[in-house]
Amino acid sequence: MELPDPDSLRCFLEAAERLNFRAAAQACFLTPAALSKRIAQLERQLGAQLFERTTRRVSLTEAGRALVPRAEEALAQLRECARAARGEAGPTPLELVIGTRHELGLSWLVPATSPLERALPHLSVHLYFSSGPDLELRLRAGEIDCAVSSRRSQDPALEALRLHQEDYAFVAHPKLLEREPFAAPEDAARHVLIDAHRTLPLFGYWRGAPGGQPLAFGGVRIMGTIAAIRWLVLRRKGVAVLPRYQVAPDLARGRLVELFGDVEALSDHFRLHFRAGDARRGVFGQVAEVLRGLPLR
Repeated sequence: MELPDPDSLRCFLEAAERLNFRAAAQACFLTPAALSKRIAQLERQLGAQLFERTTRRVSLTEAGRALVPRAEEALAQLRECARAARGEAGPTPLELVIGTRHELGLSWLVPATSPLERALPHLSVHLYFSSGPDLELRLRAGEIDCAVSSRRSQDPALEALRLHQEDYAFVAHPKLLEREPFAAPEDAARHVLIDAHRTLPLFGYWRGAPGGQPLAFGGVRIMGTIAAIRWLVLRRKGVAVLPRYQVAPDLARGRLVELFGDVEALSDHFRLHFRAGDARRGVFGQVAEVLRGLPLR
């Protein structure tokens, strides 16, 4: 079916408003004959008569009355299309699914959704919680739009923007140290290391730092999540390397103390990961800029 062109719809609306073809033709800067031709062409395209015309009067048919609001709406939408193309209509509403790990999501990204949506009002933020490897898989598959993680990816199909530096601290409960001192490397044999993963241990940030070294612990306990590690350390079940922002309140209040304070653990960065070549890269840059302004907690 051939669609009516905007000029024909505009001529129709002028004629429908005035019910006078001569006056409508003047409003359209056309001759009456040219306007009549436009209306006749529109009627052929639509397969319906739009006007009843006699020598004395012009009136709309039922089809013409039904077309008026639709024609007005169509022209309004076309004007909005032009405004959007010129950048005058503002950003297009966008829903964004951000993946993150549980602790960071609950402590930082959930509170960050309000500042994000205030700064970028066209944005609706959804969160997906999981671990680093799963976030990367879902990002590649397009199941999430971007992910916040300190996990480093070597995949050329993914890009990343830095957000915040992530510092680490080697910590223990002071009561545990009263019972079992940990002042020298050989004291490690009397302690249990609590860590997140065997293949990517958080302890590696301390072990690989200048002055750090491998330690022969009496045992290693894998808990998978930072929240679980911190919970056990606070209950004197072992020692651990944890993100400094997570344990800063505990260190400040004396609930935890830092081990081997002369060794500064290696740092990492939280990054906003997304698919390379994604047309929304500019949006991800805006999101990253907002998140950089929100301190980790």
